[in-house]
Amino acid sequence: MIYVCIPAHDEASTIGVLLWKVRKVMGEFGRDYRTVVLDDASTDGTAEALHRYRRSLPLTILHSEERLGYARSVERLLRHVLDEAPYPKRDCAVVLQGDFTESPDDVVGLVKAIEGGADIVAGKLSSGAAIPKTVRVARGLARIVMGRALRKAPVSDPLSGLRAYRVIVLKKALRDRPDHQPLVTSEGWAANVDFLRMLAPHARRIAEAPLQLRYDRRSRPSRFQVFRTLVSLTRLRGSTTWRAPDTEAA
Repeated sequence: MIYVCIPAHDEASTIGVLLWKVRKVMGEFGRDYRTVVLDDASTDGTAEALHRYRRSLPLTILHSEERLGYARSVERLLRHVLDEAPYPKRDCAVVLQGDFTESPDDVVGLVKAIEGGADIVAGKLSSGAAIPKTVRVARGLARIVMGRALRKAPVSDPLSGLRAYRVIVLKKALRDRPDHQPLVTSEGWAANVDFLRMLAPHARRIAEAPLQLRYDRRSRPSRFQVFRTLVSLTRLRGSTTWRAPDTEAA
């Protein structure tokens, strides 16, 4: 089973189209899947938009009355998958943004890499991708800020949020961690590096797959903060110990 996990906060204008695109892609791919969306205390009608798709899609909707933020939303989604997945060694969770900047088409490449034996697969942005300058600068500075800690990192773009995780990796990482104890402490994009730090030691093999970004599809202002992200990465650098697993390009 493939669990497509979508954290959503005030994504009413894109979440419906995104769900239908996921349905089309996964239907053509021919694998069993379920979409799991966490409505993170949205105030713009996201909940109503999701409700309209309950009966027409394989969809599970989670709600949070309080704002969790990106990192806690992703972790709650991953914990839900861990509780639901019947075959941890075979099933996987794919994290996809709710603003439609990441293409559901790219989920196929990630899942194929999982089927090929990888335990974690990260999206890898192409060098010629048309993305905002702040995003490109942040992705470039991330490796500089992390310094030596990142030299042993298993992916070339640690800020990328589009990833697939084999459920057994989640099980090992969360095995002795109670629900009230978060897996990561970073927020925003830096949380993607933090998730990698916590999950990579439990993966036998880590791969990368092509990633497309379409910022022209997003209908709301970006929530990305360059300075905050770089400060968070600096803190991670001081507390991160990286293991160097095998890597390959999918």
